[in-house]
Amino acid sequence: MNSIKNILRGISWIGLFRVVFRVISFVKIAILARLLTPFDFGIFAVASLVLALLEKITETGINVFLIQENKELEEYVNTAWVVSIIRGLMISLLMFFFARIIANFFHIKEAIYLLRLISIVPLLRGFINPAIIKFQKNLQFNKEFYLRSTLVFADLIVCLAVVFITGSVIGLVYGLITSTIFEIVFSFIFIVPRPHLFFDKQQAKTIIFRGKWVNFYGLTDYLFENLDNMVVGRILGTSYLGFYNMAYKISYLPISEVAQVFSTVSFPSYVKMNDNKKQVKDYLIKISLSVLMLTVPAMLALFFWPKQLIGIFLGEKWLEITPVLKILAIFGVLKGYIYSCYSLFLAVKRQNYVSIISFSGLLGLVLTIIPFTVRMGLVGAGYSVLTGSILSFAVFIFYLIKVLDEI
Repeated sequence: MNSIKNILRGISWIGLFRVVFRVISFVKIAILARLLTPFDFGIFAVASLVLALLEKITETGINVFLIQENKELEEYVNTAWVVSIIRGLMISLLMFFFARIIANFFHIKEAIYLLRLISIVPLLRGFINPAIIKFQKNLQFNKEFYLRSTLVFADLIVCLAVVFITGSVIGLVYGLITSTIFEIVFSFIFIVPRPHLFFDKQQAKTIIFRGKWVNFYGLTDYLFENLDNMVVGRILGTSYLGFYNMAYKISYLPISEVAQVFSTVSFPSYVKMNDNKKQVKDYLIKISLSVLMLTVPAMLALFFWPKQLIGIFLGEKWLEITPVLKILAIFGVLKGYIYSCYSLFLAVKRQNYVSIISFSGLLGLVLTIIPFTVRMGLVGAGYSVLTGSILSFAVFIFYLIKVLDEI
């Protein structure tokens, strides 16, 4: 009974944060959409794509490992911190020195400065105390709420201030840098244990070996969520990338917020209850019904009243995204439900299942994205993403049944 109460309490706190986060994000987008152009958003989308790609390629799975392990954080925190610092430095250097080549690939020379500026972010993230994951590990989601809410507000204030003053998209990057610095300071002042520069080779091997499937999943999931952006930017141009990126945010992100809430809370919860087979199954059913009850209405609103929502939040210059918005709303429900159940796979250490599911979706996207986009433009890109999500959903159902049988 206490575990259920802790789970419900965690869902409440994380749910409240995701509401706060998404409301602030919509306010931020609504303001910036009137201050910046689709081309500006396209430049930032390119920088964000590259940063996310490099972070996924070098993913070590440290957070998943620390939650899965029953041992105290003190045993691994020093090595985890050193690994994180090295990873952040590698990403930063790659982004800085290859900025010109990346900008030329997308035919956007204006992106060079932004790519080099945003390369500061992964370098800083490497210094965050890994022990900050203890809030999730110990189901202390009230503390997680206060921390993440503070970071979001810091990002918002700095971002809008810089954009107002400069009229430039660099404000989005300065917001990221500010929130990251806040997180570093918080993680060392309020979180124990505090890491030191000590490296254990065997521990590093254990972390990286356990995280290899997390790395593969992270990379395939990134490509599934961003390959369409790359193709749109390359084939249709930067302005269309700005349109498409905005449609993706409006359609998928609100629905994925629900899945994020349940996934964040259920992962450590499943780990703690994995000896109680019946409780795991009952909890999965409740999670599934809750996710569908919350995401399907959001999808229907986006599908039947897209123009009204676009007019309210973005303005008339963004109405071109209406057709693709409806397609991506359906994709959002499928992807959101799959994501909400990944926590069960991770809890029973079946990261390979997650990777295969994600790869199947990527395969469907790869086979269709170029011909669909060339023939139908933004709408074609949307249909390609939907095709990939349907394929991954079929594979997901197969592995979900398999896991339940194993339990």
